Amino acid sequence: MSINIRALAAKCCFSVIDQGRSLSDELPKQQDKLIGKDKGLLQEICYGVLRYLPELEHDVRQFVQKPLTGKQRVFHFLLLVGVYQIKYMRTPDHASVSETVAATDTLKNRHMKSLINAVLRNFVRAKDKNQLKPSTADAIKYNHPSWFIKKLQQGYPDSWQQILNANQHKPPMWLRVNQEHHNADDYKQLLTEADIEISTIEPLSHAIELTKPLDVLKLPGFEQGWVSIQDGAAQQAARLLDCQTGDVVLDCCAAPGGKTCHILEQTPTIASMTAIDIEQSRLTRVEENLSRLGLSADVIAGDAANPETWWHGKLFDRILLDAPCSGTGVIRRHPDIKWLRKSSDIDNLVELQQQILKKIWSLLKPGGTLLYATCSILPEENKDQIKHFIENNTDAKLVKISHNNEDQTSVGWQLLPGEQNMDGFYYAKLLKINN
Repeated sequence: MSINIRALAAKCCFSVIDQGRSLSDELPKQQDKLIGKDKGLLQEICYGVLRYLPELEHDVRQFVQKPLTGKQRVFHFLLLVGVYQIKYMRTPDHASVSETVAATDTLKNRHMKSLINAVLRNFVRAKDKNQLKPSTADAIKYNHPSWFIKKLQQGYPDSWQQILNANQHKPPMWLRVNQEHHNADDYKQLLTEADIEISTIEPLSHAIELTKPLDVLKLPGFEQGWVSIQDGAAQQAARLLDCQTGDVVLDCCAAPGGKTCHILEQTPTIASMTAIDIEQSRLTRVEENLSRLGLSADVIAGDAANPETWWHGKLFDRILLDAPCSGTGVIRRHPDIKWLRKSSDIDNLVELQQQILKKIWSLLKPGGTLLYATCSILPEENKDQIKHFIENNTDAKLVKISHNNEDQTSVGWQLLPGEQNMDGFYYAKLLKINN
């Protein structure tokens, strides 16, 4: 029996929503069963269902009398898979219905076939006749959890809707050019010769945005370490940290290693680089990235909140603290964040960030620089966190960050999702004053 992609998508979405598993962990498990373009189709369906989850569930509720529970729960997600295809994919309606119905065999419950068939056919008829009932609830209109919408309304009263809309767009593919091999203009020429279209080059970091994503192996010199994949917002870190020759550098919470490698590419004359992360398994990616790029660092599994368990005793000149955060700035890349993250998580994250910031600050030399970074857009994790730290540490001075949309009154630099077509990110640069 051939593998049914819709069945795999339903299983994957069930694992994320009902079992709280990460899409980045679950999707590869299902993709390993597929080859070629089928891998991309599975990803498109899974990402789509998670992007539009409340809306799709609202649509399904109009045609299902009793919610599917227990062992039937995976078929709830199969219905969402079917509705997503009909609403948002180019697959003909009849093919979307038939392939989704066929998935009941793969999921080993043919008794559900008639229900899946009836619901999807009724949905198609209602859609064609414009009989679908809209919802006025913000969670359904904007496809985000209510608690998150409320936080955005409080933090961004004039732009919360734009942020939510930006999160629903597919992210672009950004390239980081290894300056040891080429500058951005030279690599741009290589892309042009390979018939790869460029959308823009970000002026501050020289990050390159492609017009459309493609297989990394089609990028000139990828396997030779000429280029890496990294969002334009994340590429600001190495520029802002501004390492100098002879610096002793720490990249804290470093996995998967993109920023570690970028710092080493940009300033190969630093004295040393230490990259730590609390999860040993995540450090494998750091080692792989370093190896591909021909770079070296002291990679350590260690808890940033407890540096006494791994610190070698030598103070650092530069520290990048990419703090654990809600990830609310990268929802467009990881739509499962919307459903895995809970409101109660934020206070716990803020407390953890405070603990780490306090501990890591003690490892910085007087006169040294710490760059605090998150991929969050929530003020309590970002500007409020830095305000609190400065108020409670007289040896900490906020350094003004130069960027394109400079705000003289801002505490750090908050990038919002979609701004310059980059991810949501926050940076604050702190100088340690010798009291």
